[in-house]
Amino acid sequence: MDTALLFWNNIIATLGVPKIIISDRNPKFTSEFWTNLHDILGTKIAFSTAYHPQKDGLAERMIQKMEGIIGRFCGYGMEAKDHEGYTYDWVTLLPAVQLAYNESHHYTTGKSSSLVEKGWNPSFPVDNLKKNLLTIHFTPKEFNYLWKRACEKASKCIAEAKE
Repeated sequence: MDTALLFWNNIIATLGVPKIIISDRNPKFTSEFWTNLHDILGTKIAFSTAYHPQKDGLAERMIQKMEGIIGRFCGYGMEAKDHEGYTYDWVTLLPAVQLAYNESHHYTTGKSSSLVEKGWNPSFPVDNLKKNLLTIHFTPKEFNYLWKRACEKASKCIAEAKE
């Protein structure tokens, strides 16, 4: 059920119900629960095979690209401490990679993913956050600095991965 909640929060709630999901026969998509859920949602599950990897070639290339970007990002030793001494590692800062990637221009479209999908690029996260809404314990200035630094590093990693 944890996976279903993640799927709801990160896919359906933000992007809508997918028309098709390409899977490598992961049990999360072959179980009775998921099969029934996708039947109800109207989502088609297409399974790739070891003998026909071209079915998910684009997905595989994207995974390799993201592994390269995240690997570089982690290699920079992204870690931060807030004014109360809490330490946040690269996992906590990973959304900065997502933000930077979604706002970077892509070769095939010449536009960012955000612009193609939504028609606009989102503003920088700290622009609209209020101090009392933060779940982490940074001052707004520390949070802004950390996100700016993380996004700059992520953008550099994306540029290096394109080379």
